[in-house]
Formats: sequence, structure tokens, C-alpha cells
Amino acid sequence: MDETEFWEIVDGAREASGGDPEDQADLMVERLLRLDPESVVDFARHFEARWNRAWTWDLWGAAALLLGGVSDDAFDSFRCWLIGQGRTVFEGGVHDPDSLAELLDGFDEDLDGDGEELGYAADEAYERLTGAETPDLGVPGQPAEPEGTPLDLDDDTALAARLPRLWERYGA
Repeated sequence: MDETEFWEIVDGAREASGGDPEDQADLMVERLLRLDPESVVDFARHFEARWNRAWTWDLWGAAALLLGGVSDDAFDSFRCWLIGQGRTVFEGGVHDPDSLAELLDGFDEDLDGDGEELGYAADEAYERLTGAETPDLGVPGQPAEPEGTPLDLDDDTALAARLPRLWERYGA
């Protein structure tokens, strides 16, 4: 599976789900079940690599602004959700987290930002296809600390300075 096929599955499931992350995860599992196990593992590798790429201080700050604060676990779920938003939003957000102010239409912190189930879609599909757990993906793990300059997520002044467009639209 190449990158284009990966994004076609993510985008197709998002569009068919109307943006609901739980429904999107179910649809991704359905689509992955039509593939052979190695393709499902490839999908998991693509997902994991992007999840690791989103391990940045600036994206964590963006998640804190969008969600009104964010724990470690909530940021993990946010990164899954960000991948689920598709290639354009994901790449734009990783490249310039502040651009999420323009890339996201009507973010609702009660409905958006939690895509934990998306992170398990490939595992579920693989297990259903093979009866076994997903093998080691061979993808380097995320570093101990997020990439970039550390950011105090509780400091409104720092968040506003680092992410001015998001602050203007979603800040306190």
C-alpha cells in the first residue's frame, strides 16, 4: 500500500461517516477487511508514521487551544483524529499547526478532536482477518519529548504568541 492508497481509505471513510470519528473507524475497518493482511499492516505503518510525525509541541499547543486543555492521552487521541481529517488538514497542521485555524471548518470541542478508535482500526481489521495480533510494524517509536521548542500549555500568553490565529479563533 502506498501513501495515496492510505489517504484514499482515510478520506473515503471520513466522507462516508459525515465526520463522526467512531463511524469513520468502523468504515475504515470495513474497507481494510477487503484487503490482504500485509496491506493492512502497511496501512498500520502509514498511520503510525504519521501519528509519530504529529508528536510536536506546536501541535500539542494547537490541541490545547482547540480542546480547551489537553492531557497526554487526549493529545494521543487528537493526533489520531488529525490523521482522520485527511491528507490536506493533516499535512497542513503538521507543517504549520497555526494553519488549523483556517483548515478546520467549525471545530466543536464536544464532537471533534477525539479519534482514538481510528488508531485501532488496522489492529482490529488485522485481528479479524488473521486471528492474530498485528505484528511489529518496524516503525521507529516517537521520541521521549515532542519535536520543536517546548511550550507551557497552561501559559495563555505563550500559546497566543506561538499560535496567534488559533488563539484568535479558539483561545480564552
